[in-house]
Amino acid sequence: MPNYFEKLNFRYPFYTLLVIAFIQFGVIMFFQWQIGLVSFLLLGVVVYFYMKVEQIAKKEMEAYISTLSYRLKKVGEEALMEMPIGIMLYNDEYQIEWTNPFLASCFHEETLVGRSLYDVGENLIPLLKQDVETEMIPLYDRKYKVVIKKAERLIYFFDITEQTQIEKLYEDERTVLGIIFLDNYDEVTQGMDDQTKSTINSQVTSIINKWAMENGVFLKRTSMERFIVVLNEHILIQLEKNKFTLLDEVREQTAKQSMPLTLSVGIGTGVPSLPELGQMAQSSLDLALGRGGDQVAIKQTNGKVRFYGGKTNPMEKRTRVRARVISHALKELIHESDKVIIMGHKYPDMDAIGAAIGIAKVAELNQKESYIVLNQNEIDASIHRLLNELKSHDELWEKFVSPEEAYDMATNDTLLVIVDTHKPSLVIEEKLLNKLENVVVIDHHRRGEDFIDDPLLVYMEPYASSTAELVTELLQYQPKRIKITMLEATALLAGIIVDTKSFTVRTGSRTFDAASFLRSQGADTILVQKLLKENLDRFVKRAKLIESAYLYQDGIVIAKGNPEDAFDQVMIAQAADTLLAMSDINTSFVIAHRNGDQVSISARSLGDINVQVVMEKLGGGGHLTNAATQLTMTIDEAESSLKEIINEYLEGGSKE
Repeated sequence: MPNYFEKLNFRYPFYTLLVIAFIQFGVIMFFQWQIGLVSFLLLGVVVYFYMKVEQIAKKEMEAYISTLSYRLKKVGEEALMEMPIGIMLYNDEYQIEWTNPFLASCFHEETLVGRSLYDVGENLIPLLKQDVETEMIPLYDRKYKVVIKKAERLIYFFDITEQTQIEKLYEDERTVLGIIFLDNYDEVTQGMDDQTKSTINSQVTSIINKWAMENGVFLKRTSMERFIVVLNEHILIQLEKNKFTLLDEVREQTAKQSMPLTLSVGIGTGVPSLPELGQMAQSSLDLALGRGGDQVAIKQTNGKVRFYGGKTNPMEKRTRVRARVISHALKELIHESDKVIIMGHKYPDMDAIGAAIGIAKVAELNQKESYIVLNQNEIDASIHRLLNELKSHDELWEKFVSPEEAYDMATNDTLLVIVDTHKPSLVIEEKLLNKLENVVVIDHHRRGEDFIDDPLLVYMEPYASSTAELVTELLQYQPKRIKITMLEATALLAGIIVDTKSFTVRTGSRTFDAASFLRSQGADTILVQKLLKENLDRFVKRAKLIESAYLYQDGIVIAKGNPEDAFDQVMIAQAADTLLAMSDINTSFVIAHRNGDQVSISARSLGDINVQVVMEKLGGGGHLTNAATQLTMTIDEAESSLKEIINEYLEGGSKE
């Protein structure tokens, strides 16, 4: 039975009805054969006409399919031969077996059959040897998207020249917003008469307007020290190629009038939203100013920042008003916390420890317990001597805790104060930083891209000699419940002396004020000398490191330690300082092995070269004249990378 119904094509409604009708006629014939016979004849007529109609429809369908098949075949042939898509078949020896006419015309040839792929496109063979399915390649002043079918030995060529041109045009025309800020306008014009102010304003405005006109930049002055600029990506690329010569021109022209003004520029780029571009521009400007000014910061959507300039030492423009405001804000935060934990950077120096002891004193003056995080496996000889002195002062010695102890005692109400660094990757215990939300940052380094997230209070002054100097000023505005002890004052003074190389570098009037205050509080200069002494073995070891120095460029010297010897950071820095003191040397770099796979580079400069920018290229940071970095590579690799960056810097200025 199933086979019978399959033959009748039971799936179609007509045949189903026909079977049902036959059954009904059989029943009628059984009872009334006359009526059944007439009905059967009528059904036969209906079936006949239905079959005729179905036959006609079938012929029409066959004719349509035949026509469609022909058309599809013709379209396929035309697509293969005439559409603007290149098609190539090649053999195992990379010989061309067949191409469509369009591809031959792209190569300005009548035929490519029999030619080698090496002849028509040197970029093709490497792609075929790799597991690459799609790639963009240039051929004969055109750009093609190549789709490779290795199994069929088939290559498709899609001409995307116009598409890439449109994309480039879109990229070039994207809006860029910038803010130009006169860094030290208030300081330079302070005390000037109106005529002199007008003269310097006219001079600076003329220089900036001329620069804007020459480069097609829209410029609008919004205040005496601030300009808004609107440009596009194409103009920005040209300005970057020229290293923003506006910075040098303003600095040099105003210096001739004994009124050295510098500019900082913050630029936002890479997003279509104008409000977001404005926020990025302001953020870039804040970053440029935080690094000392006289530079351009260009913030991108990926969070990376490119820097240009930064060729001058920042002018001291801190005010005691700001120090007093920060001191009072810190006091309020301490009152709201249950305890204060202070943490510096890994392998802390005297500045970091001295500043930490100073903040611990601030907490004590506000009647809050405080703790200083210190990994005693990561300290040098001078810090070790200081700790030995502290052991005889129980109240101060008990404040020092290990990173693990600090992590365990921290609560949601604990205030964490980071001193002498602002980079999360450099703090002694990053887990502790991630655990606490209430964070204060106090630092004197120029601000880098990597910064602690959402601190409650930031006191960053690149104009200060040291963090110990900043903390000393904060101490002066705290409640005078108890006197600063001799050892606390000595630790702070030691931090200032170390970072200023005994008041010879980065020393301003405020530095001497801070030192004078500490001396009045009982700081012992003889004890400072004892803490900073070194033994004979260290002196000899450092001398061998200096002995390896060689002149790399005019005024630039590089020293490289023996890979088999390990040096601490202080010794490497001291070697760089010693080399800088030599005649005819304006920049020194010392490369030495630390521990494990780590290599350290210390850089010093008299200001001719911005060593901060050079070290930032290698993942480090610092100041214009004092910077460093740590790398995970061999000494030879570090030396090669350093030379490459020095060459890049000397060829075109400072770019990050």
